[in-house]
Amino acid sequence: MTVLILTSEQDVTADMVVAQLHRRGVPLVRFDPADLPQEGALSAEYVRGEFRGYLSTGGRVVSMDSLRAVWVRRPGEPAAHAAEPSAWLTAESGQALYGMLHSTRARWMNEPGAAARARLKPWQLRIAHDSGFPVPATVITTYPQVARQFADQYRNVVVKAVSGKPPSDPPMALPTTLVPADADFTNVAAGPTLLQRYIAKRADIRLTGVGDELFAARKLAEPGQVDGRYGETGHQWHAVQTPESVRRAVLKYKETAQLAYGAFDFAEDDEGTWWFLECNQGGQFGFVELETEQPVADAVARWLSCPQE
Repeated sequence: MTVLILTSEQDVTADMVVAQLHRRGVPLVRFDPADLPQEGALSAEYVRGEFRGYLSTGGRVVSMDSLRAVWVRRPGEPAAHAAEPSAWLTAESGQALYGMLHSTRARWMNEPGAAARARLKPWQLRIAHDSGFPVPATVITTYPQVARQFADQYRNVVVKAVSGKPPSDPPMALPTTLVPADADFTNVAAGPTLLQRYIAKRADIRLTGVGDELFAARKLAEPGQVDGRYGETGHQWHAVQTPESVRRAVLKYKETAQLAYGAFDFAEDDEGTWWFLECNQGGQFGFVELETEQPVADAVARWLSCPQE
């Protein structure tokens, strides 16, 4: 049985899992949907109730009957590398590829529909509350008065992107930023703005969930640090135990969101509480594994190579 990895050629994190799958002797095919239909080809037949499908890339052909699992890692936009790319060709290629893959019995990490929903920050916050995480008070609004009232109520608040980094070339960084006390919220009316109560943290926590396996890592924060993704602190990630209450909340969150994989970010305050910030359904884990030696790549490979439950 074969594992299909949908990702770009430059994905170093995927390389780590590929190495583990090779070590286990698991057949795999690595394919970037951006290469369809130039470097890749597909064919699917639906005749008299029977389904047969094939995907070829790099001189290899994989039958859909032989697919054990599909890992949607960092795939490119379908047909992005085509000789004459277009929105129509992207739509046609995406429908053909993912429609064919959904016709198989393979299991997904993560299923594209669930992954798309899991990217929605407002939905994440609701599910995090329902799962039992401590979540900082948050408002998403286009009303300047509501933003002003929220800032007055919680005093120390941060502003962050609702959707993450915008598509741009070169990529644009949008770090979480403290809002000054005298901020003018007039421009909130121009677009949805996310404000959140600032958590004075002593450490950042990254928890990677692979199936039922959880790998938590902790990195000390500098005094007054707001966004741990940017700037060097001089500290490294270290493996830590996951509190039982967090473990239960993570597993409930992943079950509700239908995620086989999730990378959770928390802010740890001075009392040791892990405050939920977000869950990235396709988050990186390579940088944590390299510093902590936690076997995340092996856990991903093990999940992908296990028989369908």
